[in-house]
Amino acid sequence: MNRTLRPLWIFLALLFLLEAWLWDHLKKVVGAIVNLVPWGPFKLWLAKLIARMPAWAAMIVFVIPLIVLFPLKVAEFWFITHGQWVGAVVTLIVAKLLGLGVTAFVFDVTRDKLLEMAWFARLYEWFVWLRDWAHAVADPYKHRVLVWARRLRPAHGSRLLKRILRIRRRMRPA
Repeated sequence: MNRTLRPLWIFLALLFLLEAWLWDHLKKVVGAIVNLVPWGPFKLWLAKLIARMPAWAAMIVFVIPLIVLFPLKVAEFWFITHGQWVGAVVTLIVAKLLGLGVTAFVFDVTRDKLLEMAWFARLYEWFVWLRDWAHAVADPYKHRVLVWARRLRPAHGSRLLKRILRIRRRMRPA
């Protein structure tokens, strides 16, 4: 990896892993929220409907959450243009969490139909590869951060302080 581009690649890998983590965890949260509403018959009907649909129609069902969230994106833009940064950040966070959660839920329902399309299956495989790549790039640095975090705990704090003082002494001119 090019030394000058390494920070950019690490940042992109961490950003992708954050999105993947949110996807995995919000899928469960949205599923729990959806289960609060007693619409078991509706969910069963929807699953049967999607099973009978052609793959391209399942793609339309998959894209619906993106269309529904468009007004939140417009609200974000409005907040930004009017200098209301708190509103923009809150709207961004709500849109991100809601979008990831609902999209993950809908993807679980439509996955089998979507994977029938060759181009979607290739795209899905590419995202799986990208996730593995992001782990390969970020995991060594994540491990280093965890090691340093353990050293900063009170039990190891004095050893870390001694090491820092030793490094400072070496850096001083003789």
